[in-house]
Amino acid sequence: NAIIGTEEFAGNLVLDLGCGDGFYTARIWDMGQPRGMVALDAAEAAVRVAAGKLGGRPVRFLAADGHRLPFPNDSFDVALLQSILHHDNAPLDMVQEALRVASRMVVHEPNGNNLGLKVIEQVSRYHIEHGEKSYTPRRMRRWIAAAGGTVLSCRFAGFVPMFCPDALARLMKSLEWLVERLPLVNALSCAVYVMVVERNGRS
Repeated sequence: NAIIGTEEFAGNLVLDLGCGDGFYTARIWDMGQPRGMVALDAAEAAVRVAAGKLGGRPVRFLAADGHRLPFPNDSFDVALLQSILHHDNAPLDMVQEALRVASRMVVHEPNGNNLGLKVIEQVSRYHIEHGEKSYTPRRMRRWIAAAGGTVLSCRFAGFVPMFCPDALARLMKSLEWLVERLPLVNALSCAVYVMVVERNGRS
């Protein structure tokens, strides 16, 4: 898992911003081993579902607007933004808020460099109906810089896009390890990227 592979969570207080139904929140808790975790989503129904799935894990859930987080500055060590910015109409605002409440941030997004993904966004009924889009790492870096952050690392991962036919998906999965390791090829072909970000001026 590229997100866990950042090794940003162990022993830290983590904000999962845009937790949805809590599936990945549970994985981050179990595999990332944070010392504490708050999971937040704008949809109250999603938060209720997520809170019911955690099976005793000591994660705090709440419904709130990610553009106006109800926390003081530096309330967390790390903010996780997992595949939520491409759904948002004001992603820069959310990045700014994440870096206000945490000095480090992990961003996971569909790779806007991937031409295959761009085609899917134009022809897939699901993508059209849900306004699915993707941003290039270059654009994401500009937003992060505008929000007062610096990208410490960017890893490209995965090779199989969503809604890929099974036969093609199996072939692509067999080549994934190679694609992920080839510079430029991974930047143009991988399905997602994961950035680790630090707020400028961190003491």
